[in-house]
Amino acid sequence: MKKSRFREEQIIAVLKEGEAGGAVKELSRKYGICDQTYYRCKAKYGGLEVSEARRLRQLRQPEEENRRLKPIVAEQVLDIQALKGGAGKKVLTPAAGREAVGVMRSEYRGGERRACQLAGVGRSSCR
Repeated sequence: MKKSRFREEQIIAVLKEGEAGGAVKELSRKYGICDQTYYRCKAKYGGLEVSEARRLRQLRQPEEENRRLKPIVAEQVLDIQALKGGAGKKVLTPAAGREAVGVMRSEYRGGERRACQLAGVGRSSCR
C-alpha cells in the first residue's frame, strides 16, 4: 500500500479548514493536492478527531494481517484433512502410496504434485 505524504493530523486539519468555509480549489492549491484527494480524505476521515483517526489506523492493521494469513491457514487445514482422510497411516509400500495419493486427489480435488508431497511419495512412482 502506498504511504501517504500527510499524517492523520494534517489531513484532519485540512478537512476542518474546508468545513470552516474554505474553498476546495484554494485548499487543493495551498496544500498541493488534487480535488479528488480532498474528497477521498473527506470520505475516509470526515468528522473524525485525531485520536479517532489513530484508533482507526490501529484497527486496520490486524485486518490486513488477517486478510494475508487467511488463505495460508485455509490451505493448511485442507492439507491436514487430506492427510487424515487419504493417508491415515504411514505409507510403507509404493502401492499404498499410490492409493493414498489417489484418495487425496479424488476426495479433496488437489493436484498430483501436492498429494504426492503430502503423502511423501515420489511423483514418478504414482504414474
